[in-house]
Amino acid sequence: MKKKIKKTKSIKLNYIYNVSYQILTLITPLITAPYLSRVLKVEGIGIYSYTASIVTYFVMFAALGTINYGNREISYLQNDRQNRSIVFWEIEFLSIGSVLCCLAAYSFFILFINHKYTSLFLVQAFTIITVATDISWLLQGMEEFGKIVSRNVVFKILNILFIFIFVKSPNDLLIYVGGLCLLELASNLSIWFYVPQYINRPNFKQLHPIRHLKPTIALFIPTIASTIYINLDKTMLNEITGSPIENGYYEQAFKIYKVALSVVTALGTVMLPRIGKCFSEGKTNEVKKLLYKSYRFIWLIGCPMCCGLIGVSRNFCPWFFGHGYDKVPYILMIQSVLLIIVGLSNVTGVQYLITTKREYLLTRSVCIGAIANFIMNLILIPKFYSYGAAVASVLSELLITIMQFYFVRNEIDLKSVLKSSHKYIIASLTMLIFLLLEDNYLPINFVGTVILVISGCAVYLLMLIVLKDEMLKELIP
Repeated sequence: MKKKIKKTKSIKLNYIYNVSYQILTLITPLITAPYLSRVLKVEGIGIYSYTASIVTYFVMFAALGTINYGNREISYLQNDRQNRSIVFWEIEFLSIGSVLCCLAAYSFFILFINHKYTSLFLVQAFTIITVATDISWLLQGMEEFGKIVSRNVVFKILNILFIFIFVKSPNDLLIYVGGLCLLELASNLSIWFYVPQYINRPNFKQLHPIRHLKPTIALFIPTIASTIYINLDKTMLNEITGSPIENGYYEQAFKIYKVALSVVTALGTVMLPRIGKCFSEGKTNEVKKLLYKSYRFIWLIGCPMCCGLIGVSRNFCPWFFGHGYDKVPYILMIQSVLLIIVGLSNVTGVQYLITTKREYLLTRSVCIGAIANFIMNLILIPKFYSYGAAVASVLSELLITIMQFYFVRNEIDLKSVLKSSHKYIIASLTMLIFLLLEDNYLPINFVGTVILVISGCAVYLLMLIVLKDEMLKELIP
């Protein structure tokens, strides 16, 4: 009976769960951003953005490729508790080993490299420790997204309360960073209560963690490249401009973009275990069918969110972040294009190449994209500062997406993928024109933004109804 339940889990419901999970993960900075932008000021936000970008490199090495790898491997063993338990403990012990190595390197970094932000770096060591405690990949592989969400809600509420109670001035930056790190650690530890439902106790004689090292490194390399060029923008902005203020602009726009992106790419986390299960069972046609649905979904969600951010950013950002963040709306407009580009590469790279065990193609595309991003940052940041960093990200991500499409050109009908976009592009551009015209007559405040969002959604949905879109009918119960 249990096997049937596993086979019939709703992709739509799991997508809703995962969107909720991703949004809740990022919703705290959004809820608290107006408050923090006024309390910590643009310089404080920029300092945190810079130090966090450095720490992220160590976190990246600590994590290896265990998140996507663990998700995939558990998805292959949804109906095999014994082998699932062995794989789980092997991956987890491998993760603990990598975290210990990275903590040693991080200690060297703090002790022997002189920094004016040493106290912030010390506190953020807990961020590295959280990697070993993060086993969300177990529940993702089992397609149990509801349990991840329920755990996340509690800790995000605690996070919000902590910020409003304890962060009162620019001098509280260290308290703010320390609270974020400790709450994240507690959140990860809480998910361990679910482990006995799916995993047996470890039999150390059966465990061989090192056998997972090579495949995790295969997934780790694209993670390195991806993380580097995402954080490289922030690191290079600070190093080239010599001011944390440009980082502050970029960080605030990036927060909004990341929330929107989480909605677009959340389907990838849901589809990876489902596609992995079909692939392990040899259902090639079912894999292709799911992929085409994923591409169409990216067009359905990505196009309106891209145009929507462009249309509302000038109204939204001034009242949301307060004075001193004049560049943010325009950086956000540039980054909004990434919602479509990254969404498409997420389907090709994560849902298809990883699932079909061709990580080397993903690695190749992302590494070239990272190199291109570094070169473009060197060219664009000195001239255009945070605008240049945003443009460099768009161009490098576009290069990655084009390369991945080229790799799968003989397996996936790219004309069909592109052709499925036309209704969503027409509807989204119509919405954008409406929003730009409407924005001229609305006040720059919360009410004005709400009116823009509601009217934009209404125009987009109305256009899809007029165009008789089939996917919209499938999503609406």
